[in-house]
Amino acid sequence: MEHENSLIWEVTFWEFLFVTVMLAGGAAYLTGRAIANSWLGTKHVVAYMVLLAAATRFIHFALFQGTLLSVHYYLVDLIVLIVIATLGFRMTRAKQMSRQYRFLTAGSGR
Repeated sequence: MEHENSLIWEVTFWEFLFVTVMLAGGAAYLTGRAIANSWLGTKHVVAYMVLLAAATRFIHFALFQGTLLSVHYYLVDLIVLIVIATLGFRMTRAKQMSRQYRFLTAGSGR
């Protein structure tokens, strides 16, 4: 299959969807949840996504003949992964805060 270079994906759309969004995105979501469960901050999310984006670029390179050292597509993968990981982080943190500090969100009881 020919490469369909675009602004967002270097390989075909389906390969980008499978590798970056589904595989790496699933790992990013679970990483965001794990960071929130350990009560770490959001800077940890970014640090781990930098590493995961590098691994994602390697998968594109090794399996689909993508460019390994492409700054543009690395940043695209990084942004997608940070968004997904932040979603997992925020959802888990909101659940934690509502469970831990229930008295702040409870009604006045009148």
